Amino acid sequence: MTDSVRTPPAPEFAYRDGALFAEDVSLEQLATVVGTPAYCYSQAALDRRYHEFADAFADQNAMICYAVKANGNQAVIAALARQGAGADVVSEGELRLAIAAGVPPERIVFSGVGKTRQEMAFALDSGIRQINVESAPELEVLAEVAAAKDRTATVVIRVNPDVDARTHAKITTGTAENKFGVDLAHVPEVYARAEALDGIVPVGLAVHIGSQLLELTPFRSAFTKLAELVAELRAAGHAVSRLDIGGGVGIRYGSESPPDIAGYAEIVRELLGPLGCELIVEPGRAMVGNAGVLLTRVLYVKQGVERRFIIVDAAMNDLLRPAMYDAGHAIVPLVEPAADAVYEPADVVGPICETGDSFATGRAMPPLVAEALLAICSAGAYGAVMASSYNGRLLVPEVLVHGDRFAVIRPRQGFADLLAQDSLPDWLSQEAQPAARIAAGRGSV
Repeated sequence: MTDSVRTPPAPEFAYRDGALFAEDVSLEQLATVVGTPAYCYSQAALDRRYHEFADAFADQNAMICYAVKANGNQAVIAALARQGAGADVVSEGELRLAIAAGVPPERIVFSGVGKTRQEMAFALDSGIRQINVESAPELEVLAEVAAAKDRTATVVIRVNPDVDARTHAKITTGTAENKFGVDLAHVPEVYARAEALDGIVPVGLAVHIGSQLLELTPFRSAFTKLAELVAELRAAGHAVSRLDIGGGVGIRYGSESPPDIAGYAEIVRELLGPLGCELIVEPGRAMVGNAGVLLTRVLYVKQGVERRFIIVDAAMNDLLRPAMYDAGHAIVPLVEPAADAVYEPADVVGPICETGDSFATGRAMPPLVAEALLAICSAGAYGAVMASSYNGRLLVPEVLVHGDRFAVIRPRQGFADLLAQDSLPDWLSQEAQPAARIAAGRGSV
């Protein structure tokens, strides 16, 4: 729950003399410069989280590959790559983003259940570390693509261990009814087929059971099954030298107590260490989630018959998680409330014409007035990367803070940019030209 959370979950975001800062940058001043809504990320938080993972796995043969799907901004990827992170990607677009941000191809893993032939070909041409194969049909197609290009694909087979991750139904990925991976019983057959195919070199297994896990028991169950499967494959004469253990470690949005990274690494050491395999760890949300906030401004405070509505300028198109997953995010003012401030229930909502456009319901909030600035916390993962221009709203800027400096790493979209995304067929374009000039702000008819 988030009612009791009155400061951001990451130490890089803290009040100083009554004002909320990101590292050494005043968020109120930042909002004045770049406007609202806007995303703000802390590079110090990114660096800290990477090193928490790297240090926890320092005594194991492990590579930390950031899951790009959590936040695909090139500056975020680059900040982590400079610390030593590789990348886990799930599309050609993400692969191109990772390479452009400076991730060496040999530190990139390509996951996902629906890779196209074009994506496979680009991955092979790029010389990435491995492709995680998730089905027998995908394996056959990859062999054809590799043969056509006279290349060899290094692959691991993703296993569906049928383990309940005990997380939200929409982000669990390792139970029998999920679309991901090959079920345990058929992995030996698929692995043997991979060894028999020209252009395919199987080197190991992968597993990922879900996201935002708040306890270690599901990991223990999955890794136990993975170790047993490695023993079975080796007993059958197959070489298994690499294990991709995915991600999934949760973060604190409110009062949750997510697993300690060192404790997670210890389970890996205990269960998988004796196998002598190279390990790949793929944190996404755990790396970037608490490294970002969404800045927003109060438009109106509306008193209903029984409820108080705080209407802000951010909306579900900017941050979809509350509407999509019923996710809770701490929401704090940029000006620290007085110690004796009275917190009363309120619904924090956006301006979109959907009842689901809500960031919090019945949330204990301090007194607020129009123009007050707020930070929606823990917005670094699955925030800007899932944004849209629904309701004709412009995509908001993203900002990276480093010490007392900040840079706009993605500018706010303009209305001309929005309009330029579409084109009219020739039978409509002539009559629409005068109106189009007005809509783009280029004068009257």
